[in-house]
Amino acid sequence: MKPEKKLIFFLLFSMLLISFGFYAYQIIYTPNFLVGKEDRMIVIPNDADFKTVQKILHEGDYVQDLMSFAFLSRMMDYDKKVKPGRFILKANMTNLQAIRLLRLGKQEPVRITFNNVRLLKDLAEKITTNLSMRPDEFEAAAVKFSMNNKYGFNKDNLMCMFIPNTYEVYYNILPDALMERMYDEYVIFWNDERKAKAAQLGLSPVEVSILASIVQAEAMKQDEAPVIAGLYLNRLKQDMPLQADPTLVFASGDFSLKRVLNEHKEIDSPYNTYKYAGLPPGPINMPRVNCVDAVLNHDVNNYLYMCAKEDFSGYHNFTDNYRQQINNAKRYQRALEIEIEKGKQLRRAGAKK
Repeated sequence: MKPEKKLIFFLLFSMLLISFGFYAYQIIYTPNFLVGKEDRMIVIPNDADFKTVQKILHEGDYVQDLMSFAFLSRMMDYDKKVKPGRFILKANMTNLQAIRLLRLGKQEPVRITFNNVRLLKDLAEKITTNLSMRPDEFEAAAVKFSMNNKYGFNKDNLMCMFIPNTYEVYYNILPDALMERMYDEYVIFWNDERKAKAAQLGLSPVEVSILASIVQAEAMKQDEAPVIAGLYLNRLKQDMPLQADPTLVFASGDFSLKRVLNEHKEIDSPYNTYKYAGLPPGPINMPRVNCVDAVLNHDVNNYLYMCAKEDFSGYHNFTDNYRQQINNAKRYQRALEIEIEKGKQLRRAGAKK
C-alpha cells in the first residue's frame, strides 16, 4: 500500500475512532434524564420488562435520547435485569447513572401511616395507599397470617399487632413481607419494660392492647386515660363486667351510634361487656401508643364507676360508690334534658323566622 493511501486510511480510521469515542462519551456521560427539569419519581411495575421501562420513560418524558439509553442498557445487561419499584431519577442524570440506579434496584422508600381504624378493611385502605399492592391483597395476606402465624394472633386480635405510626418500606413490598415487617415493629414496641409492666397487671401484651382500645374510646380527654384504665383494671380484678358502652357500639356494627340504649345491652356478642365479664376477644379500634401506655402506667385508684360530667366538658365523674354513681348519672341526665330542650326551642325559633 502506497504511503498516501496509508495516510488516508489512518486519517479516516482516526476520525471514525474519534467520532465513535465522542459518541460513546455522550452515551455514557452526557446528561440524558430530566435535563433542565426537576427530580422525579418513576414507578416500574412488578411485571415490567425492558420494553415497559422504555415506554414509561418515553411517555413520561423522562429521557431525551431513548435510543442511547437502550443501547447502553443492552451493553450493561439492564435489559435482562429489570427490577420493579419506586425510584427517584435526578435532574440531569446520565445514562450510566440511571442504569446503575435501576439495575441495582436502589429504591426510595415510601412512607405508610395508619391510625384511627376499627376494622381490617379500614386498615387495608390506609396501609396500601402508597404501595403497589391492592387493599384486597393485603387483607388476604392478613387473614392468612392470622391463621398460620406462631405468635398467638388470630382473626379477632390481629389488629393488636399493628402499632399506629409512620413506617418506611419499599413501594413493591409483598403482602406477606409487610405482615412480617409489622410483626417485627410489634416486637420492637413491646420491649422488656412494657412486657414487664403488662405482666405486673396479669395481662398479656394483646390483652393490654384490647383494654387500651376501650380506654381510647372512652377517654375524650387524654389526661383521663390513665384514670379510666385504672377503673377498668379494678373491675377486672373484681370480676365485674366492664360495662363499656363503646364495646356495644362495636358489637352492634353501627359505628354511627351516638347513644347506647338498654336494647343494645341485649346484643349477644362476645364484645358485649354488659353481658359478658372480662375482656372482649379483640380490640374495638386500633389503640394509639399513648393509650397503651396509659394502661401500663395506669392511675392507682379505687374507682369502679364513671359518668360523663354534667358540664359536657368531655371529662367524667368517678366514684367507687354505686349510690354516688346513680346521683352523678341523674345530674348528667338532667343537664342533657335541659340542653335538648334548648335545642328544640332554638329550632322552633328558627322555623318562625
